Amino acid sequence: MRAVRIAPSILASDFAALGEAIRAAERGGADLIHVDVMDGHFVPNITIGPPVVKALKRVAHVPLDVHLMISEPDRYLEAFVEAGAAMISVHVEVLPHLQRTLAQIRHLGALAGAVLNPSTPVVTIEEVLDDLDFVLIMSVNPGFGGQVFIPRSEQKVRALRQRLDGTGRHIPIEIDGGIDLSNIARVVDAGVDIVVAGSAVFGAPDPAAAVRQLRAAALRQDSDPS
Repeated sequence: MRAVRIAPSILASDFAALGEAIRAAERGGADLIHVDVMDGHFVPNITIGPPVVKALKRVAHVPLDVHLMISEPDRYLEAFVEAGAAMISVHVEVLPHLQRTLAQIRHLGALAGAVLNPSTPVVTIEEVLDDLDFVLIMSVNPGFGGQVFIPRSEQKVRALRQRLDGTGRHIPIEIDGGIDLSNIARVVDAGVDIVVAGSAVFGAPDPAAAVRQLRAAALRQDSDPS
């Protein structure tokens, strides 16, 4: 059975109590903590920067998965790695020199991922497959938490999984947006390895229990949620 990693997104947590949010996620067995960085330019929201990531690193016992939803990620790569990012993903849509950026992330010592928005086709990463440690598929349009999963994302995962398997090495697929108990099994069956969940974890009365429930649902052999 393929291992599935759960990455709770602190975007949906109480920002006044981020330390407790991380501790709750870790009690539930979270494998990663997903950190959404937004600049108010590439996406219509503003969140956090390297100082907050540095603070999160002091309390987290699992790796920090930092998703840069910003227009000029190259300017901040070193700062985020120094702050404690173990994984950094950048958007294909803003980078004319994507290969260079991915190489720089790896050079700094973090895992490098490319992110595809819902309208961005899989073919856009064809020339950088050798430079990728993972691929993040957005199953909502980025910018805000609590959005509804875009159904076609499942087909996109399957197409990407087929292409990545052709490289001869396993490149994990991460998915982010609208994932909950009703659809997690389907996307995992389609080929997802890392599941980002925000509202499904931190919108629940017991975030630790929510992480455990998501993992159990992800590992179901029957992908029918009924």
